[in-house]
Amino acid sequence: MKLGEMGEGLAVNFLKKKGYKIVEKNYKTNIGEIDIIALDVEVLVFIEVKTRESIEFGLPFESVNRRKRRKIVNVALSYLKRFDELPQCRFDVVSIYYENGRPECELIQDAFEA
Repeated sequence: MKLGEMGEGLAVNFLKKKGYKIVEKNYKTNIGEIDIIALDVEVLVFIEVKTRESIEFGLPFESVNRRKRRKIVNVALSYLKRFDELPQCRFDVVSIYYENGRPECELIQDAFEA
């Protein structure tokens, strides 16, 4: 299994423990992909998962640059077209890195704006 796939599986379990209800995984369009779409109470959350084997080159969430954020926002806008009334939304990042062979998960809520 690839590191990214393992990270997404870890993120789903991590988010469920925090009370998130998973709506979709790996939502794809011709623009790009959103790793996880979930509900946090009544807020629709678009979640990017970043996984690294170490933090030697920085924390995983630091790789969610402006270009990546813009792509996520555009995919989210595509997803939102299915709603008659727009729900409250936000963008979170789950940052996962391995320390001493164990995954460390961090949730950054409201990581960026549309």
